[in-house]
Amino acid sequence: MSSTTADTIPAAWPAWLVAELRSDHAGETGAVRIYDGILAVSRHPAVRDFATRHRETEQGHLDLLNDLLPPSEHSRLLPIWRVAGWLTGALPALFGPRAVFATVDAVETFVDHHYRAQTERLEREGILPEIHALLEKCREEEVHHRDEAREAGEGPSYGPLLRAWAWVVGSGSAAAVAAAKRL
Repeated sequence: MSSTTADTIPAAWPAWLVAELRSDHAGETGAVRIYDGILAVSRHPAVRDFATRHRETEQGHLDLLNDLLPPSEHSRLLPIWRVAGWLTGALPALFGPRAVFATVDAVETFVDHHYRAQTERLEREGILPEIHALLEKCREEEVHHRDEAREAGEGPSYGPLLRAWAWVVGSGSAAAVAAAKRL
């Protein structure tokens, strides 16, 4: 894959893709912090194992995006995404494993759709197969996170409170993506 320089993006990249990659970078930043929040609060061994393993994967995604997207194109809202991510992990960890797993399920369900839309557009436009492959690999790993969380949390048969929380998390993720694309 061709990498970017410290301050520029390849001229061949369409503006829509740069905005999407900015939102991906912001999302992966938030994802690392979600797991940091879980690990800061939860003492449940299975949750800690889950969070440790998946944090490593999310950090790998963030590293890939750091290599791909120059810092000048990162979201100016990264400090907000770091705090929001940490809280999105820490708050459900206060309520136990099912809340953690429902949160990860909700986040990763959103991320699956978000990455899929990008890979489908790249495919339709027939451009940048290396970026398509990278995003598809990330999407597949996020789907694995979702499926593992769903199985561990016995979802999607969550009760009304966890379903409401999952809706808030999914809606918040969508709002964050919209903001990160612009700022």
